[in-house]
Amino acid sequence: MGGSSFSLQWLPPFLLLTFVSSINASIHLYDHQGFREVGNSYLLSGGSEGIVASPNPSTATSHVHSFIRFENITFSRSKEAADQHSDMGHGIGLIQVVIFEAADRDNIGGSAYGGQRSICCTPDLAKLEGCKQGEVIRIPSATDIDWPIVLNVQFSGKSLSASMGDSKVPITKTGMYNLFFISCDPKLKDLVMNGKTSWRNPDGYLPGRMAPLMKFYVYMSLAYVLLCVTWFFQYMRFWKDILQLQHCITAVIALGLFEMVLWYFEFENFNQTGIRPVGITTWVVTVGAVRRTVSRLLILSVSMGYGVVRPTLGGLTSKVLLIGLTYFVATELLDITEYVGTINDVSGRARLFLVLPDAFLDAFLILWIFTSLSKTLEQLQAKRSSVKLDTYRKFSNALAVAVIASVVWIGYEVYFKATDPFNERWQSAWIITAFWDILAFGLLCIICYLWAPSQSSQRYAYSEEKGEEFDDEETQSLTRGMPEGDISLAKQENNSEEDEEEEDKRE
Repeated sequence: MGGSSFSLQWLPPFLLLTFVSSINASIHLYDHQGFREVGNSYLLSGGSEGIVASPNPSTATSHVHSFIRFENITFSRSKEAADQHSDMGHGIGLIQVVIFEAADRDNIGGSAYGGQRSICCTPDLAKLEGCKQGEVIRIPSATDIDWPIVLNVQFSGKSLSASMGDSKVPITKTGMYNLFFISCDPKLKDLVMNGKTSWRNPDGYLPGRMAPLMKFYVYMSLAYVLLCVTWFFQYMRFWKDILQLQHCITAVIALGLFEMVLWYFEFENFNQTGIRPVGITTWVVTVGAVRRTVSRLLILSVSMGYGVVRPTLGGLTSKVLLIGLTYFVATELLDITEYVGTINDVSGRARLFLVLPDAFLDAFLILWIFTSLSKTLEQLQAKRSSVKLDTYRKFSNALAVAVIASVVWIGYEVYFKATDPFNERWQSAWIITAFWDILAFGLLCIICYLWAPSQSSQRYAYSEEKGEEFDDEETQSLTRGMPEGDISLAKQENNSEEDEEEEDKRE
């Protein structure tokens, strides 16, 4: 069918792109949005979100309904297109609003004689499938003949604009829903749209994929509160013996608690209003970037023996601060592109450009951490400091388990996304994000356990280490310096005898 044909395999990647770019808002705003030519149609993506069905649509009150609502939707065409308008011919000046569940994606479009699939009905398809030429091909769903939903909006006469009346489509089945505005009229290639759509779940505007995270952040906040109370009790009890390292641990705990609380309130605001203010989201993202940066620097410093084996990092301080600043900038930029706004203007290449530096810095930090940890273990083993060596071995084992778990989870995450291109497993997608917060919290708990404040913290960190060095020096002087010791004693005895003889002579 030549250039007018459209392969539906083009549609899934487009739907995937739509999901990625629209998951950050349940109120979708369209400000002079242009249509895109895809195959034999012109279309605009209106959004893609997981929606949970209303508990009981027949009896539920209005505030717990799930729906997609259209408000102030207006389409505008060029004067040229309006001048070419003709009332003759079906589908002239027609725009169709298509809503379908991801499971019914094959119910949009068709193919003639087993060829490529087309979104818009062609003469051949009109004969074979009975569709109306110039309209979107719609095949009723096997589970509900009323779906997919197709709503029509048409320009009248030579009008430059057409409005869609405010309407609401109730959602009675849980699923991943997609919205497209489609025109099969080639004269409407320069079509633009304004307005907004609201997507609501029974509990609020928070997208179904993100809704479980709000409860998760409540539980994480409680976990941080428990850790904070336990640590603070020990911290105040032995505040005179607190190490500099323990001050850093306190800062990480406080940042973690602050971040979890901020995420909860940010999600709660999102759930109530349906929008994510740029300022609030940026603030939450910045706190998270600071927490992740300080956490990695803490692990690096512990691996170097800071506060336990060595009192300072010495010449490495500037290098540690430099890598920390670089990591913060990379993480901040990546998180802003992922969470702030709808990020419609960020292409795949730009997003990849921001992911790669962050991944590279993480790999570099892991290599530096294990290299430093190996040197610290060798140093402790050479000094025969069994207590410290045992502590660092436990920390090394915990860190190794965390790295292995991270690698395994990254593999699972890649598999999860590769095998679910249409986000049909959206109800369990929140686990991907939650895992990293759980892993970070678990590793922080282990560090708190291994380096908990106690009355012997200062002696353990510094005095005991100096004592060990003093014992080694004293042992060497006793074993290696015996002859010199004998000579010095003999000389002292001879000198004393000579002094006595001189005194006798003087007398």
